[in-house]
Amino acid sequence: MTEVAIDATVAKQNLLDLDREGMERFFAETLGEKRFRAHQIMKWIHHRYVTDFNDMTDLGKVLRAKLEAHAEVRVPQVQFEKPSTDGTHKWLLAMDGKNAIETVYIPDKNRGTLCVSSQVGCALNCQFCSTATQGFNRNLSTAEIIGQVWVAARHLGNVPHKQRRLTNVVMMGMGEPLMNFDNVVRAMSIMRDDLGYGLANKRVTLSTAGMVPMIDKLAEVSDVSLAVSLHAANDALRTELVPLNKKYPIAELMEACVRYAQRKRGESITFEYTLMRDVNDQPQHARELARLMREFDNRLQMKDAAKVNLIPFNPFPGTRYERPDDATIRRFQKLLNESGRIAPVRRTRGDDIDAACGQLKGQVADRTRRQAEHLKRLESQGGPGVDAAA
Repeated sequence: MTEVAIDATVAKQNLLDLDREGMERFFAETLGEKRFRAHQIMKWIHHRYVTDFNDMTDLGKVLRAKLEAHAEVRVPQVQFEKPSTDGTHKWLLAMDGKNAIETVYIPDKNRGTLCVSSQVGCALNCQFCSTATQGFNRNLSTAEIIGQVWVAARHLGNVPHKQRRLTNVVMMGMGEPLMNFDNVVRAMSIMRDDLGYGLANKRVTLSTAGMVPMIDKLAEVSDVSLAVSLHAANDALRTELVPLNKKYPIAELMEACVRYAQRKRGESITFEYTLMRDVNDQPQHARELARLMREFDNRLQMKDAAKVNLIPFNPFPGTRYERPDDATIRRFQKLLNESGRIAPVRRTRGDDIDAACGQLKGQVADRTRRQAEHLKRLESQGGPGVDAAA
């Protein structure tokens, strides 16, 4: 067998960090191997969930030795996992010594959706989101993002005849995906690659709070579905709820969404609207939202170019916001329906394990001091401390 020199000073390449193009380049330039070898490795990692090169039985000894010398497959460590009574499943995944993120699988009839995180914490300070109270530490690597899919897919089996399988991925977990652009785009490429997880473009959704320049950049490089965390249809209220709106107000955001839809040949955009009691759930708010959505349709000359998802607020310790009662939610939905807008109310899933929309917390070595401020506020209210692994 040919000897392979190992340089202990050079860090090994985590192959989870590489999409198809990156894997082919690594095999050609670093290992001196043909492109099809890269394809073999991707299938072993993402189809069979094998991380030990010695278990990759169709690879020769020389190639396995090269891989041992220069590469590794390092997946996130599961700190704990917790099933919900409704079938939702949450994982807490260790990212390093002090940080951990949460990933949630949500089964629903013929669909299985994985909610994936893109950052440890979140740099934005959306007032109604539990992740925001944890502050921010860093971006996740491509390996740490796609590693969440790997963990869930291995757990589920991810084969067509299984009842529980992975059919959709939403970048709606901890963090703002467009603030971690390159790593997120690379991970979504692996999700959609036949050598990865083979998901259709429309079955991978990126949700943003409104990073306007990056929405335009995303339109240039990716064909995934776009969701926008709107939550208010006037600038004053949206700036209060989503401070990023001060930099990118609604008019600029909607123009970026128009450009995205036009670039994607008229595909619809989903607007997420979290309903909070006596904050944004009144009839005038519904009428403002209906008008904004109608203007969006008109710009694209397309019926239902704007889709609306209504999300009843999910409470967490220390928040001042509350969930509206069912009658208020139905009234809001009815007003949108009467304007010609289909607006489904998202059923709350996994709230018994703090896995519902807006509840993800993880463990964050906060660099923003926001976590300390939140804990201080909790203490002043006489409430309990926050258990990040709850």
